[in-house]
Amino acid sequence: MTDKPRSSNPKDVPYQLMLSALPHPIVMIDRDGYVVAANDMAEFFFQTSAAVLAKQKLTTLLPFGSPVLALVDQARERLAPVNEYRVDISNPRIGVDKVVDVYAAPVQDRTGAVTLMLQERSIADKMDRQLTHRDAARSVTGLAAMLGHEVKNPLSGIRGAAQLLESSVSDDDRALTRLITEETDRIVRLIDRMEIFSDQRPVEHEAVNIHVVLDRVKKLSQAEFGDRIRFVEQYDPSLPFVHANQDQLVQIFLNLVKNAAEAVLEVPDPEIVLSTAFRPGIRIKVPGTTEKTSLPLEICVKDNGPGIPTEIEDCLFDPFVTSKTNGSGLGLALVAKLIGDHGGVIEYDGTGRQTIFRVMLPPSDMEL
Repeated sequence: MTDKPRSSNPKDVPYQLMLSALPHPIVMIDRDGYVVAANDMAEFFFQTSAAVLAKQKLTTLLPFGSPVLALVDQARERLAPVNEYRVDISNPRIGVDKVVDVYAAPVQDRTGAVTLMLQERSIADKMDRQLTHRDAARSVTGLAAMLGHEVKNPLSGIRGAAQLLESSVSDDDRALTRLITEETDRIVRLIDRMEIFSDQRPVEHEAVNIHVVLDRVKKLSQAEFGDRIRFVEQYDPSLPFVHANQDQLVQIFLNLVKNAAEAVLEVPDPEIVLSTAFRPGIRIKVPGTTEKTSLPLEICVKDNGPGIPTEIEDCLFDPFVTSKTNGSGLGLALVAKLIGDHGGVIEYDGTGRQTIFRVMLPPSDMEL
């Protein structure tokens, strides 16, 4: 924990290190309501440094009349811990959709001081949704296997019969046989896309530099469909490698960038931001076990398009859900499956005029 003034007591150092390692924002408030200490996650949560936080009152960081202020007063007056769940502290400074569980406790050796811990509910809720995304992808896996076996064979017969009829019918009817052939081919192409979900062959993984992947995705995008778009790179050069399949990572992020490019087609100044960061504290339970894995590698694809329609936000990664007129709704479902196969998660976040797809992955533990 970074204190102001910094403690000169050596016994405080382990506590500072311990608090900085915790995955939740923690701040200490003095008797006058000023922030006097903040851990690393608090700096990330409030999007400012501990030194800047230490110059401000808690009232400037939270919405006017926030219940959090009343909880701090209660902890100070009762000299006992208090808590409240699902408190909305959204404001323009820290962003929208900021719902937290609040824990406030008095500091024993500092009169009037209160320690405040915020547990962001949106993270826990998002983790729950990831399990839903993975289940949806698994359901398509079974459907794809069935379609590939039970439907493609009859479709081949239908197409063959239509081709035979085409040579023996009138010109007016020939248009109908061609329609049958074209629509049959369209269904086969859709099934071919779905069969990707049922591919259970083992894929080779290695230590991959995510920035090499993003650079390749950027070059492919600029060459194929993004020549009018301004690409901005905001990378953390110290980011560890990810244990992944490089080709699949290219497929994942090329899909996300292509979606972003389509979203900014009508924007006067189209922009896509590719960013990476190290975010400690994000952990998710591994399906089928009691273990949890850490997901500190954050890769974001941001665009300044109009955003996703609110009615499909909660089911965006489900198969056959799309806002595109001619879309199949399988692109993001496949992305969610591939990321899940890598032990990671993906989440959509629409904030103001910015659309963000956030991918969180585990680091590689391989010796490089």
